[in-house]
Amino acid sequence: MADILILTTGGTIDKVYFDALSEFQVGDTMVTRLMEIGLVKHDVRVQEICRKDSLELDDNDRAALRHAIESAPESRIVITHGTDTMTDTAAVLKDIPGKTVCMLGALSPARFAESDATFNLGMAFGVVQSAAPGIWIAMNGTVFDASKVRKDRSIGAFVSI
Repeated sequence: MADILILTTGGTIDKVYFDALSEFQVGDTMVTRLMEIGLVKHDVRVQEICRKDSLELDDNDRAALRHAIESAPESRIVITHGTDTMTDTAAVLKDIPGKTVCMLGALSPARFAESDATFNLGMAFGVVQSAAPGIWIAMNGTVFDASKVRKDRSIGAFVSI
């Protein structure tokens, strides 16, 4: 059993340029590379659930994510997820007992030099090692109770509600 399970779903954190029109497409996960850059020494298991923009996630994707968490031997779980529907997915996961889960995303792709992805991933690692069981979100330098947060598009940040 790994110390921490990382489940990936896609989202902006894993986006790449797709064509000359500067359109994006979700690519391979950047999690492994970000952990290398961060010199992470934990035993980590990475599992891809899907590779989608969060606006494209559906009930089946969320059910697969929930099943992966419930059946995982690990009790500390990090989830990479698009920011637009992160709180919707968190609501589906809220009553899973005995697991400390932290979701994170990025407001710009991890492949960009000035992305928030690395910082958010580092925060999520800290959360799953220190927070009580439950669903948490690490974004914008803040740890949020996933049931008490929303994305405020007007300021490009997550805020407490």
